[in-house]
Amino acid sequence: MAALHVEITPELQAFIVAQPMFFVASAPLSGEGHVNLSPKGLDTFRILSPTCVAYLDFVGSGNETAAHVLENGRITFMFCAFEGPPKIVRLYGRGRTVQPRDAQWADLSSNFPQCDGVRQIMIAEISRVQTSCGFGVPRMRLEDQRDALFAWVRKKGPDGLVEYQSRKNRVSIDGLPTGM
Repeated sequence: MAALHVEITPELQAFIVAQPMFFVASAPLSGEGHVNLSPKGLDTFRILSPTCVAYLDFVGSGNETAAHVLENGRITFMFCAFEGPPKIVRLYGRGRTVQPRDAQWADLSSNFPQCDGVRQIMIAEISRVQTSCGFGVPRMRLEDQRDALFAWVRKKGPDGLVEYQSRKNRVSIDGLPTGM
């Protein structure tokens, strides 16, 4: 059943690294705002230390997580075992963005594969790690990672991506700035 940890243990790190997919959640301070929950994959998550994680964030149709962490910092990650023994790991923390224009970019981005379409790196200091049973999570097998994002990025081209981000990624659906 559920267990609390103050940091990501080596056992939990092995579990997290083995998962091909994770979820990230954030929310604005306003009770009228929208909670955001996004699935992520493509080998984009890194554990930088037992209390610090980061993921490579690609251009997308919205930029809710960036807006929420800019406003209040709150961020949660969830990893589920879809194969093998049931397990869920949640990481709770305070997030921030690192963008290509930032001084920390060169060092931080070296932890990830070089890809087109990268928007920013989301980094989080983790304050709570919680495991739970995962008994209700279905068993599923990974067929493959999708390449649709990279095909879309190639079709857009550099200028098209800049224009798209200008239209879609500067404010959240609730009108909060994203820092772009």
